[in-house]
Amino acid sequence: MSDAWDRRNQPQGPPQRPQYPQSPPQYPQGPPQYGQRPPQQPPSHAAPQSGASQPDEPSPPKKRSLRDPLSIVLVLVIVVAVLAAALIGIELYARNQGETRVASAVECLVEDKAEVSFAFMPPFLMQHLSRKYSSLHIETEGNQIRDLKGMKADVTIENVNLNEDAGSGGGGTIGSLVAKIDWTSAGMSESIQNAIPLVGSLISGVTTNPSDGTVELEAALGNIITKPAVKNGALTLEVTELTGLGFTLPRETIQPALDSLTSQLTQELPMNIKADSVKVTDNGVETQFSTQNATIPQGEQDSCFSNI
Repeated sequence: MSDAWDRRNQPQGPPQRPQYPQSPPQYPQGPPQYGQRPPQQPPSHAAPQSGASQPDEPSPPKKRSLRDPLSIVLVLVIVVAVLAAALIGIELYARNQGETRVASAVECLVEDKAEVSFAFMPPFLMQHLSRKYSSLHIETEGNQIRDLKGMKADVTIENVNLNEDAGSGGGGTIGSLVAKIDWTSAGMSESIQNAIPLVGSLISGVTTNPSDGTVELEAALGNIITKPAVKNGALTLEVTELTGLGFTLPRETIQPALDSLTSQLTQELPMNIKADSVKVTDNGVETQFSTQNATIPQGEQDSCFSNI
């Protein structure tokens, strides 16, 4: 029988309480009271170790420097292109103005439309600044020269020097001028019909004979045979023969009428322009006029040159 008071039968120490999982820490509700520090939140993740390597951030793209050789070349090319375009524009404008002024003077002289072109070299701007023009070409439309119908002029002028007040009729000088004048058979017929009284109305046509250098004026009752010639620097149609029985006017009456007609070509021509030679062709008559070292009239001397 055991002894109830025996130590071996007594429980050792207080009974052990069962272990329960510890509840999460409680945080006070609402804002922290003045003087109290807010509770520290546990870190969401561990701080990176100091020894851990960080990935390199991408560097911003580098801007192209203006000192880059390619950029410098591009800038220079653009500048040169702009300057070249500006110079070409000024060149074309100045050339057009010069050609327009000369054409206006020619049209005033010949009473027909004209086209003018200056030499391409040297550039027109250089010629304009120096007031020295190497050469220019003039061509009329071919309708008439004054009252002479069917006439066309092809003119070449070289070594033109304008005075300082050029542009307002200041005049100048030219080295040489050569003009080739074509007068068609149809134009001769029309001009003579309008110029010679009575006989002119009877003229029906003109026939040229290059073999003997004559021009035959055809009429219903007879013909007038003339020979183009240069006399005292002017073009003339000399009456050499009258054929047929229909003419009652003597040669002395017809010749002055023809002289009055052809004198219109050289009458009051400026710069001492004279006829040099004449040739009869299958299509009409070709005459060459020229002058050298001539003075360009000023505006007050000839209104046609007021804008030169």
